[in-house]
Amino acid sequence: AHDNEDEAFLVLRGRIAIDFRDGPVELGEGDFIVVPRGVEHRPRSLTTEPVVLMFEPATTLNTGNAKSDLTVADLKRL
Repeated sequence: AHDNEDEAFLVLRGRIAIDFRDGPVELGEGDFIVVPRGVEHRPRSLTTEPVVLMFEPATTLNTGNAKSDLTVADLKRL
């Protein structure tokens, strides 16, 4: 969950599921979803092929609110 902002996902290639407490939502190419702030969620790939996503905002850490060795704090802009 992100405390201060909503998070939007747009699937450009592949298939993902976003797990919520009440069950998963599956998304395919062209599908779009906004997860409201404070809602626990976990995106995951449904394929063995690479998945291409666009998501906002840039301040969302790639590891959610948990900081680890994988956390990218200084994101490059497209």
